[in-house]
Order: sequence, then structure tokens, then C-alpha cells
Amino acid sequence: MFLSKTTHLRDILERLRAVELLKLIKKGMTYEELSKVTNLPITVLNRYIRGHVLPSIERAHKLNKLLSKRIKLEELVKERLKFDERGYFDNTKLLGDTGLLRLIARTVASNFHGGYTKVMTAAADGIPIATHIANEFGIDLVIAKKMREVGVRRFIEETFVPSYSGVLTSLYIPDGSISSSDKVLIVDDVVRSGETQRAMIDLVKKAGGMVEGVFILVGVGDAWKNEVKLPEGKIEVLLKLPDKR
Repeated sequence: MFLSKTTHLRDILERLRAVELLKLIKKGMTYEELSKVTNLPITVLNRYIRGHVLPSIERAHKLNKLLSKRIKLEELVKERLKFDERGYFDNTKLLGDTGLLRLIARTVASNFHGGYTKVMTAAADGIPIATHIANEFGIDLVIAKKMREVGVRRFIEETFVPSYSGVLTSLYIPDGSISSSDKVLIVDDVVRSGETQRAMIDLVKKAGGMVEGVFILVGVGDAWKNEVKLPEGKIEVLLKLPDKR
């Protein structure tokens, strides 16, 4: 009975993943184009994408195999960045695309194997992707904030001076949110100088935990590599951009 329920759940997740991939690819295609790619009628695709019905498990397997080959996460992330003439970008569209963030989170979960017990990010733009990744691993999320909140009695603090501002800055996490037994995956949306990410690494160390990995959506230039270093553990950046400043 247990195995039957487990298999049924896996099948449902596989069918839901096929629908999510269809929705993601549909954002850049017409129904006519998607019909040619999948060899499925527009009416059927419309019912899947609108959530009226799920594909069969056999069709879901075929769709997942077909569509996964067509998806390049780096390109999808870059398409959602809006650049200005100085090379800076607005990532609002990226952070609001929950379907893409879920897909990225699944990829992270399959690439990172560290027995993680916590995900940490810095408020505020790192929260969307970190939440999806923590959910994919089924573990808790710890958010490092720049202000101490009323109601929390004790904090662990890390203070640093960002090179871009020259202003003393602190990050805080509630005392006890990370323990000595925790293996932490640090997640953030963007890394430029690496100073914020290094501060999070130091916060985890102060709390007694171990940083076992770092995942970043967008990395700008290479200067951050001088700051973000792990004796052991994996560091991965999904989209790498040159520093045009």
C-alpha cells in the first residue's frame, strides 16, 4: 500500500511538472508553435496549460523529455533581465516568475547533494528563489536581515563595509535559527562584490553551523570570487555576466 501511494505521488508530480514546462515554454511561443513542437492539438495544450486536465503519465514522460531539452535556464534568466545603458539590470520580472524559479529550484536540488538542513539568504531579493529551493529540499529557510526585529530577544550579527557604499552595514539572524548540527546552503539572486555573501558565510560560522554550498542566480564579473570562498562545498552561479562598469 505504501509503495503504491508513493508511486502514485511520483506520477502526479511528473504530470504536474509537464504542465509547468508547457506553461514556461508557452510564454515565448504561440499555441500554434507549441503545437508543432509537441505534436499535440492546440485544444489539448490549452486544456493542460489552463489546468483543466493533466496529461497521462505516459504523455507526461514524453513531454518532460522533449521540453527539458529545449529549455536553457541561463537564457530564460537573461531574457527576464532588463538592462540599462550602464549595464545595470532590473530583475523584477525574473523574481516574479514563479514557474521558472520552481524549475531552477528543482535543478539546484538535483545538482547539490550535501545533506543540507537549512537554506540561508539575505533580504529581500534573495527570498523568492531561496524559498523555492528550501521547499524543494523540504528544509527551513533562514533570512539574514539588515534590521533587528522587535520580538526577537537575541541576534547573531555580522558587520561589514560594502565597497560600493562605504557605509557600515550589519546582517542579523535570530540566535538559535542555525545550530552546530546544521549544514547550510546559501542562496542569493545576484553576486557582484561578494561581500554580502561572505557576511552570510561568516554568520553561519558564528552560529556554529557549516556552509556546505552557495548558489547564485546571476553573477556579475569575477571580483566576487575573492570574497566567496569555501574550504569545502560547491559554489554555483547560473548566469554569468561581464562587469561593464
